[in-house]
Amino acid sequence: MKKLKFYVIGLIPGLLLVFFILNKKGASCSGYLPNSRVIAETLSKEFRYSENAKSEMSTYKINEKFLKDSIITNGKVDFDKSNAQKKPCPDYVLVYPKENPTYEITFEKCEETVTVNSLKKLK
Repeated sequence: MKKLKFYVIGLIPGLLLVFFILNKKGASCSGYLPNSRVIAETLSKEFRYSENAKSEMSTYKINEKFLKDSIITNGKVDFDKSNAQKKPCPDYVLVYPKENPTYEITFEKCEETVTVNSLKKLK
């Protein structure tokens, strides 16, 4: 019983300390899921747009800021339609919003850049 008390006395402050240190650094556990990792890696790279994507963006009146901040950030990667194992640049299909998707984006994520190939309005 004495060992259990020492264990709990050390565990609780240790957990609180780790929580506050990681929280200040902005670490989160949600970034370990495949969807979150692809989106985080995508947003950290330089964006390029194909001519097709540029014309579709102007047709639907979607600017680059809305594409990055809303569609990609809050979208869901459709791994069934994506080719994540393609070398050297995997292809991904992302739908936005997650429930009842309105937009579908296809992009290619390379080492240094992300190329948005198409943007489709589903509804």
